[in-house]
Amino acid sequence: MSMKNIQIRNAHLKDLPLLLEFEQKIIKAERPFDVTLKEDPISYYDLKAMILDKEASVVVAEVDEKVVASGYAIPKRARHYLDHEYYAYLGFMYTDDEYRGMGINAKIVENLKSWSLEKGFKEIRLTVYNDNLPAIKAYEKVGFKKHIIEMRLE
Repeated sequence: MSMKNIQIRNAHLKDLPLLLEFEQKIIKAERPFDVTLKEDPISYYDLKAMILDKEASVVVAEVDEKVVASGYAIPKRARHYLDHEYYAYLGFMYTDDEYRGMGINAKIVENLKSWSLEKGFKEIRLTVYNDNLPAIKAYEKVGFKKHIIEMRLE
């Protein structure tokens, strides 16, 4: 498959049913990494509100007009002691199984990075489970570096 067949565009409300399916696939994939998740059904995001929010960017990747991947960037307030007031936070990163390894995630990150820079953000962050090695590898491939580890105690 040629990279020119991959198009990144803003998500539309008509994409919502499929995006809600993507969200459930993300939850299913992440459930083994997080014993604190409630039992199904759960939802991570208010995707409809994010799509309609002018301060957020929800994008999808299409291959031959089929939506196969997603991601978002939203502004988040930084901790008061950091050298930036806000940063762009990336999430909802999903690529359909049969389209992984084709550079689609990199194209989504590049699109969201451009959006973030246009909005004036100088910092871009995301979170990933420590044991989710394929995701960590994918993010490192596009320039992210490990920064902090959150630990928990029951």
